[in-house]
Amino acid sequence: MKKIFLFTAATMLFGSIFTSCTDESKDAPLAGITLSKTSVTLKPGQTEELTVTLFPDNAASKELRWSSSDSSKATVSESGVVTAISVGSAVVTVAAVSDPSLKATCDVTVSQENISNVQGDVQGTWAKGTTVNVSGHITVPEGQTLTIEEGVQVIFDDNGVGVDHVGIEFIVKGKLHCKGTAANPVLLSVAESKRTAANTFGGLWGGVVATATCPEMLFDHVIIEYTGSDCVATSPSVLAGIYTAGDDITPHITTTNPQGKYVLISSTLRYGRSDATYFMGGEAIIANNTFYAIGETGAEAINMKAGCKVDAAFNLIFSPNTNGFKLSSSGQDDEAGRYQALVKAYNNTVINAGWRRDGVKGGSIYVEKGAKVSVFNNLMVNCKFMAMTPKWDQPGPSNGADTASKIDYNFYASGSQESSLTQDVEGNTKTAYAGYTSGNSSYWHDGRSGTPKVDEHSPVSASAGDADKDPKFVNYGFNSVPLDSYTFSDSWDFCVQSGSPVLSGAQSSFTGDYAPYFAATGLTVNGAEYKTPAPAARFGAFGAK
Repeated sequence: MKKIFLFTAATMLFGSIFTSCTDESKDAPLAGITLSKTSVTLKPGQTEELTVTLFPDNAASKELRWSSSDSSKATVSESGVVTAISVGSAVVTVAAVSDPSLKATCDVTVSQENISNVQGDVQGTWAKGTTVNVSGHITVPEGQTLTIEEGVQVIFDDNGVGVDHVGIEFIVKGKLHCKGTAANPVLLSVAESKRTAANTFGGLWGGVVATATCPEMLFDHVIIEYTGSDCVATSPSVLAGIYTAGDDITPHITTTNPQGKYVLISSTLRYGRSDATYFMGGEAIIANNTFYAIGETGAEAINMKAGCKVDAAFNLIFSPNTNGFKLSSSGQDDEAGRYQALVKAYNNTVINAGWRRDGVKGGSIYVEKGAKVSVFNNLMVNCKFMAMTPKWDQPGPSNGADTASKIDYNFYASGSQESSLTQDVEGNTKTAYAGYTSGNSSYWHDGRSGTPKVDEHSPVSASAGDADKDPKFVNYGFNSVPLDSYTFSDSWDFCVQSGSPVLSGAQSSFTGDYAPYFAATGLTVNGAEYKTPAPAARFGAFGAK
């Protein structure tokens, strides 16, 4: 009996051990994926093999799928070999077939050359196709020039500077020339993986700030995005006395030199917490640009102050938080000697302006504080208000605009969309038409006694969704895109169809107050003369297709 018991016990023990080993070797559910690298920089034609680690290593399903966000820039094989195709950037993703939410990514930058850890003084030339990784504040020194050629990507570290993570600022004391092309624009941005909807108003870096010694800047086919970091005590713009710590956030582009010359053409400024342009000085041409998703809780696409003489024409502005244009001579005759703000704004298309701003301020064009302007042949679509001219009957640098200004021949179209915000429901401004026809105290288009009219000849929708005033865009939801939407679609086409009402009734005489400043004699920047495009006898930036 004793021998039988021992045999039975041994058998049970062996069985227990065998069963235990079998259980441990069973495949487990896949819990995570990592890549050997999260970012790589390659030259066209170069390759990089990425290796994958699965957690746990005995995962039940090991089938993976590789993909590239832009195969024209970089491709990836099913074994994880990345091949650089052309200058630009892409995100390579590897995901579990069984559960696509389990994935890992690698930022791929393709450049002719890669420059890392750039900070401090910068000058000379960043050659075509170069990727410049900026890790700290950079400055073009007074008397020096930085030229950025086509296809260059300037990537700002969103982690900022120091333990306080101060947003990196691009300070220009000398000359800056950004010379992109339609096929290969210059890009000022952050890492590819940070370019997300969640970061639309993330303010990941501090924008371009030109000081009072900057004589000229050129932005030709340039993309600037994800700007608007907080100004703090150690921000270069605060130390230079340009912005105030705790009060300001940085725009895409700032100017401060009344004698400077600045050209911004054929560029895209998007995804910013603050203004896109905030000019406190200089002669400037701002033409044929696209602005969208500008301002989180305030801000304008084009914000001009005293010391500026500007032509702003043929720009497309979509969903600025407050206004498409804010034209003010605030700061006139201050210690910097800034002269009266002089602005010609014509043939611009402004859409969905003002609906993301609390209260009744803003909504298309705002002119104040002694600015002398000519605002004509612009197309405002589904904006919250018509042009505002507060204290028009009290002109001066601290009150209303110069009454010699011409604000007329602008087209105000209202779709049928309604705002659901309490402020609009209670304020009777649920539609653009309601805003256009409201008794706003800043409106002077009603011809108040003893004052010249504003927008006297401007067509205005007769109702929300007025078909007669539908611009008839080739492709845009005039009656469907939500009023507070700031999501821009590249598929939209803002040219108009034949028979569009915006093709007639505009100002057609372009002399005197309706003549641009820089159409005949332009601005010379980087040794070339740039001229403002001549006005068109239609409303808006785009004609018939």
